[in-house]
Amino acid sequence: MARYLGPKLRLSRREGEDLEHKSGLRPIEDKCRLKNRPGNPPKNIRSKSSDYLSHLRAKQKMRRYYSVLERQFRNYYRKAANSKGDTGVNLVNMLECRLDNIVYRLGFARTRAEARQTVSLKEKVREHQRVTDSIDLSDRRQQDFSWLESDLNERTGRLVGMPDRTSLGISFDEGMVIEFYSK
Repeated sequence: MARYLGPKLRLSRREGEDLEHKSGLRPIEDKCRLKNRPGNPPKNIRSKSSDYLSHLRAKQKMRRYYSVLERQFRNYYRKAANSKGDTGVNLVNMLECRLDNIVYRLGFARTRAEARQTVSLKEKVREHQRVTDSIDLSDRRQQDFSWLESDLNERTGRLVGMPDRTSLGISFDEGMVIEFYSK
């Protein structure tokens, strides 16, 4: 399976906010300055804003937040567009229902990259320090995801419904993503 191997904080700096690639370890403001974009643009060139650029930035932000590659994201968009209902809601629901995202949201892993490695926990692994640290961090986050049901003592969780957009706490505009792909 292909995955992004480059610097993760650079992606957050490019988007101007924490994309939760290394959430909970320490605040991203301590790790880098979000105001500084990666690279050094020449002083005499000013960046021009266009509709295409704003749509592209919205798509890249959403894609990087869920750590999916371009082809995967495009396929999710196509499935969402062909499904009944609002395409934007369908797209967010599909991305939120991915196994790595559910494992991350349940608190069994600190990052989505780590969640991709954690499908099930064997009995002897359930008490490893890294797993207990992730669960402690999940308790401190105290986020309520009503579509997920978890038993942190047994280290189990399951999907019981579809995610609610208002409780996600994410700040991207899926309408811009839909406009980007509909052109």
